[in-house]
Amino acid sequence: KMAAPRGAVVLKTVKKLVVQFCPFESNVRSVREFLAVVGTEKARSTNANCEVIADVKHDRSDPIVDVTFADGERLVMKAANLSSTEMLSALRSRCLEKDPQAKEGAKM
Repeated sequence: KMAAPRGAVVLKTVKKLVVQFCPFESNVRSVREFLAVVGTEKARSTNANCEVIADVKHDRSDPIVDVTFADGERLVMKAANLSSTEMLSALRSRCLEKDPQAKEGAKM
């Protein structure tokens, strides 16, 4: 059962989101859950120009989430020891920082 994410993911300030993982490793559950959330139609509809890429490796590499924001800043999360909730929370707070309008809505 997947943990229900608190609040929606708004990709408005995100240009590209790459989720890289090797499906045969045991530490990829959280990164796959993260991908499932950011890949939903609801999340994608918040920014039609945002690329969400699943980069499936077969080299035993650690799972990584690499986010490129519209302003060029990057957020790289080593997902092996993070839960999907932690990664979504980090992404959400960074998106809020970059979107003044979203900040106003979140204060209600």
